[in-house]
Amino acid sequence: MVLFLPLLLVMPQSYDPEIEAIMNRPKKEKGAAVAPRTPASTQGSAAAGARIPVPEKFVEPFQACLDQAMESPDQAVAFAQKWRLEGGSFYARHCMGFAYAQAERWAPAIVAFEQGADEAERSGEMAQGARLWAQAGNAALASGDAAKARTSFDAALARGLPDGIEKGETQLDQARALVALGDAKAARDSLDAALTQVPQDPLAWLLSATLARRSGELKLAQAHIARAVQMSPDDASVALEEGNIAVLTDHPDIARSAWQRAVALAPQSTAGKAAADNLTRLSVAVPPAGKADRN
Repeated sequence: MVLFLPLLLVMPQSYDPEIEAIMNRPKKEKGAAVAPRTPASTQGSAAAGARIPVPEKFVEPFQACLDQAMESPDQAVAFAQKWRLEGGSFYARHCMGFAYAQAERWAPAIVAFEQGADEAERSGEMAQGARLWAQAGNAALASGDAAKARTSFDAALARGLPDGIEKGETQLDQARALVALGDAKAARDSLDAALTQVPQDPLAWLLSATLARRSGELKLAQAHIARAVQMSPDDASVALEEGNIAVLTDHPDIARSAWQRAVALAPQSTAGKAAADNLTRLSVAVPPAGKADRN
């Protein structure tokens, strides 16, 4: 009966959480995925939680533009266009990209971020250009264009990002693009690099575990899903993958428990529904201990 268990993960309805992450994360985090966190710096350095250091003279209009984008993307685009003509530099293009992203108008968002990156580089602001290339990559990933996303993330990393969260998140997003393109080897390299930069991100451990499972590296998959579970025990996608890996390592009871947790956490989510489907098929393959004993 154990030999039947791996078939659960190759049947047509099986689910890989990194696919959901690729498809849904940018949409769910429209603003966060393609624009800076709210800038609060007035001294030319990023405040706690901010990604983009903003010189004092740009802070007020940049903040006003971002705030407007949250309320009315079309008005924010008009604001950014006017501000750019008045000397808003690449910060105006950055906000324009953010506004288009809020409206899920990914094509013009990509153009705005790319133009902003070029303008930043011409101004000698290579780190800012790198950040804008990363935003262009996220917009491309959200649009479903993984090849363009990969090019943008490559450009961001080539131009240099500070070690830490910024670099790690870009490497993680690069890995997501590579997974979507089917380049598992390059995705593994990007994930390994991301894990050294953002070891506190449970999504990184989840994607690493899933990629390891798909590549047949089950010991690595077990170790990395354990980290994801430790960091994010209430995430249905993490619970689902924990079950997937448990099935392949001959631990059906752990798989059942993990999938039951995924269903309880988010029964209507893609992960919850996939876990419920896996539970149905697992019950056929390996009945619960009590039922098996009665039979």
